[in-house]
Amino acid sequence: MRTRWIALALAAVLVGALGGAMLAPKPTGAVSKDMIQLQEQVSQLLQGQRDIRSAIDTNNATLRTLVQQSLDATNQLNAQMGLLQKNVQEATANSGSRIDTMSTQTQGLSDNLQDIQARVAKLSQQMNDVQGLLQSIDGKISGGASVTSSANSSGPAPNNTPANQGTPPPSAADNSAPSPMSSVSSDTLYQNALRDFSTGKYDLARQEFSDFIKTFPTNELASNAQFYLGEISYQQGNYQDALAQYEIVMGNYPKSFKLAAAMLKKAFAELELGMKSSGIRDLRELVRRFPGSDEARRAQAKLKELGVSTTPHAAAPH
Repeated sequence: MRTRWIALALAAVLVGALGGAMLAPKPTGAVSKDMIQLQEQVSQLLQGQRDIRSAIDTNNATLRTLVQQSLDATNQLNAQMGLLQKNVQEATANSGSRIDTMSTQTQGLSDNLQDIQARVAKLSQQMNDVQGLLQSIDGKISGGASVTSSANSSGPAPNNTPANQGTPPPSAADNSAPSPMSSVSSDTLYQNALRDFSTGKYDLARQEFSDFIKTFPTNELASNAQFYLGEISYQQGNYQDALAQYEIVMGNYPKSFKLAAAMLKKAFAELELGMKSSGIRDLRELVRRFPGSDEARRAQAKLKELGVSTTPHAAAPH
């Protein structure tokens, strides 16, 4: 029994020694090593934080650079779009000017052709008149010859009955033929005016067309000359005077083949002067009166450009 208690006491002492050893503080060297490891870990964390911040700053700088480049590219694109739009507008304006010039030249060629046709018709009429005159002379000569033959068979012809008594005097024959001087003079003046207009000599052409109208007011080309007075003012940007000249064509020459062209350009002049409602009304009237013509097609295109229909809207029922 005593031995047993001794064994228990020794075991308790041993257990206490072990517990004390375990619960006793670590040596100073072990504590320093842990502190160093902890400091290294903190340093690593701080370095990692700095690396992350540097990466974030770099990414932000890159992002700002990309945003600025995008803004610059957008501004350049806007500038290019503005330049393109300006070029398109200039091209459209130039195209319209070229179309007007081509239209004017085409009108000049048409007038030349019609003038040539008129000349041919006049020459044909003169040839018919001359042919009729020659036939009349031949008939009278034949009649005189038959009378002479009859007189010779019955006896000598009296002295007061010459064989050619039926032949009219040369002056009478000359007076019966129509004189082409007036037509040649009018044609020359008109052609000179038209040539000067086509080559851009507007002041000279205006004087020549005005002289033509004053000198040959009843000539079939007088309405053309009046129309070209309006064209000259229109080309020079004097739309008010052009409007007045076109109105003279419409009022004084209602059967002129330039009537549709005068109505069209009158409407264009009104639009240039800001008279939009009058211009639209005249364009619609042109389409109504001259359907299918070149002028009507140009009027329809202009109405479409203005965003209006070719016919006025029907009035609402009362």
